[in-house]
Amino acid sequence: MPVGLFRVCLLVITAIVNHPLFFPKENGTVPENTEEIIQKMKAREESLRLEQLRLEQEIADQEATQKALEKAAVVVEESKEGKVRWDMWTALSMVIFLLIELWRQDFQEGNWQDIGGEEDDMAVLGKAFKGVAFPDKAVLASFYEKRILGTTGDMARMREMVEGFADDLLEALRSVCNRDADMEVEDCVGVGSMYENWRVRKPFVCDLIVPFAPPEPYCFRCQTWCSGDSFPPGEQGYGTIKVCRADEDATGCICDKTKLGEDMLCLLHSQVSSTRPSSEMEDLLCFKNTQYLDADQVMKWFQIAVTKAWNRISHKYEFDLSFSLLDSPGALKIKFKSGKSIAFNLTPVVQYENSDVYFISHFPRSGLAADIPSSTHWFLTFAVYERRFIQLVSKTLPANACHVSCLQILSFLHGKQCSLTGPSGLTNYHLKTVLLHLLQSRPSQDWAPEKLEARLQDMLKFLEKCLHEKKLYHFFIGNGKVPAELGFPIIFQRAEPLNLFRPFVLRRDIYRKMVDTFHEMLRNMSALINEYTVHIPLAHTNGIRKEPL
Repeated sequence: MPVGLFRVCLLVITAIVNHPLFFPKENGTVPENTEEIIQKMKAREESLRLEQLRLEQEIADQEATQKALEKAAVVVEESKEGKVRWDMWTALSMVIFLLIELWRQDFQEGNWQDIGGEEDDMAVLGKAFKGVAFPDKAVLASFYEKRILGTTGDMARMREMVEGFADDLLEALRSVCNRDADMEVEDCVGVGSMYENWRVRKPFVCDLIVPFAPPEPYCFRCQTWCSGDSFPPGEQGYGTIKVCRADEDATGCICDKTKLGEDMLCLLHSQVSSTRPSSEMEDLLCFKNTQYLDADQVMKWFQIAVTKAWNRISHKYEFDLSFSLLDSPGALKIKFKSGKSIAFNLTPVVQYENSDVYFISHFPRSGLAADIPSSTHWFLTFAVYERRFIQLVSKTLPANACHVSCLQILSFLHGKQCSLTGPSGLTNYHLKTVLLHLLQSRPSQDWAPEKLEARLQDMLKFLEKCLHEKKLYHFFIGNGKVPAELGFPIIFQRAEPLNLFRPFVLRRDIYRKMVDTFHEMLRNMSALINEYTVHIPLAHTNGIRKEPL
């Protein structure tokens, strides 16, 4: 009972203590705080809703951007695959084209030097000869006698006069040069049409080459495109000339070929002797900061030396000497008081080793070396061997052989045609190369004087064939059948044949002009010859049709 009463009292006391009205000041603000909390919660809910919308928009934008990037990546990948496929087909097409071109060249070329069995090919050629009246033997003989034969004596007298004066001029040049510092000039050598007796067009011009060498203790080290060094295809026929000391590399020392350490010295060659100042090499006519001989520097030095030499001996002669052409540094002209003049070319050259092949800096009046890669590249001339070959073959031919006559007539026709229609890429050197090939391939009896007409037709047909194929190979380079009596360097016989028409392969305008000039020359040949021919009886001229120029 007391326990139950105690529990009832405890319950009543607890109820009174926890009644809301027992502490009125503490619980009087509850309703007001609730409304404020509800407003804040609504505001917070609104801000959360806006934030949610913003986040959803950002997510949507990111998804759109990702899709655009993925689409762009797919497009780029597809374009790369298409480009790879296109490049693959392009490369494959180029390879197939090159293989076809190489096969065609090999098929057409065959053994290019062996043209002795090409008489059948000659028979099916000559498309340009259709409808062209070719002069007969009587007309050709009369033309040659009247127009060409009389110039031989004039050439001989002019050669003699020019050679005598050139020797005197070079002797004076040696006297004005410093023997310890300047180049050493040797005797001149006559080359070209004037010394091969086939020049017909006036004015007559003698071509003289002057070999020179460096002063002691220097020497020239020559490098050609076929000596094992890497030369681009466009530099075939060229070489470089390095100026070195005579004892350089003579012992086979590796100090110039291998980099030595900073703390190592060569006991044979000191550092002082191995390095030469730039000014010293420029005094030796080298290109700036190199040891390679500069063709432009050589021509400037030669012109100055010739001018000094002429000033020393001018009082001995009753004529004036001057440089005649700006684009040909070695072109000289003798002017007499009577108004007459004589032109000749004096060109410095460098001998290749112990042969008669020479490095030449400039070709007077010729397109052979028109596009020289640089002034340190020198073109090789085989003019001395060409003259010797013609002299050697002439000894085996019948008396009064027609080989020189063919070249003279063809050169005359080409010169006349160029005076009418303008110059073309075809030069007299190309015509001489054709003759050299035919001289090697045909037997001696085929060059008898009565076969002038047939051999002239052979030359024209051979030239037509070369123009059609865009191939006319240099006679000496790559020709293993050069007579041993000439002593021709074996390195050039083993070299790849040099196509003289190669520059015209990519120059379609020049090639077209060259072909058109050749065809015009054929059409005008009869008229050009008859213009300089005495009257021939009608019996000899039947069938000859003179075409208008």
